[in-house]
Amino acid sequence: MDIILALKALIMGLVEGFTEFLPISSTGHLILAGSLLKFTGGAFTEDKAKVFEIVIQAGAILAVMWEFRARIVAVLTGLNDPRQQKFAINVIVAFLPAAVLGVLFNKAIKAHLFAPLPVALAFIVGALVILWVERTHKHSNATARIQSVDDMTVADALKIGCAQAFALIPGTSRSGATIMGAMLFGMSRQAATEFSFFLAIPTLIGATVYSLYKERALLSAADLPLFGIGSVAAFVSAFLCVRWLLRFISSHDFTGFAWYRILFGLVVLGTAYAGLVVWAD
Repeated sequence: MDIILALKALIMGLVEGFTEFLPISSTGHLILAGSLLKFTGGAFTEDKAKVFEIVIQAGAILAVMWEFRARIVAVLTGLNDPRQQKFAINVIVAFLPAAVLGVLFNKAIKAHLFAPLPVALAFIVGALVILWVERTHKHSNATARIQSVDDMTVADALKIGCAQAFALIPGTSRSGATIMGAMLFGMSRQAATEFSFFLAIPTLIGATVYSLYKERALLSAADLPLFGIGSVAAFVSAFLCVRWLLRFISSHDFTGFAWYRILFGLVVLGTAYAGLVVWAD
């Protein structure tokens, strides 16, 4: 195994895990990290790198499934319970908009928007949305209409699902779009964050299975060690991140993430304009 490539795979796995569930865009960070690390080259083609990113996403999914395993088991074993049934229906309804639009526009989005500079712009635009939502939500969190994920209606779930669909644009952030949308539609910050975790499970599993099926010809047993390194790194870092975020939101808002997004986006745009970094498309 190429040690340098293995180290790059480890870094990419850590980037995936630490960013997947934060409102800062894991896809955007992977595109930028891959460009900076020159992750592709030689036998590890650009197409294989895309498959790698799909596979390590599964590590992050497993982390959130492990963290919320008790509720997942309760839903799967208690579908005759109206409370669990309602929760499952809400997750499915919220999942559908992004799933449908992703299938319809996936090819066009990858062709035109999967590049560092569009991602940097999306970072900044997304940050402005977060700042706006937090400003309008600042004094209403305690009196939000929905204080628990079990208080949601099907209409609430559909609206949140439509908000999540904006994350099809690289750099927007799936968790950020979901959380900000949920807060706008009446959820408390804690309930919005928790629901974004549950919604991530079918969304990321669906995206992973669909993408792997499409790229199945590129899968090779020789790549398993690299995929394993990246997936384990993604699992561990995502698990730590989810635990940290649940504690963080109990006493903080998302404003800090917005300023981080603006700074990161400006650094990418500035270094590209000045010629200091050649961000590959």
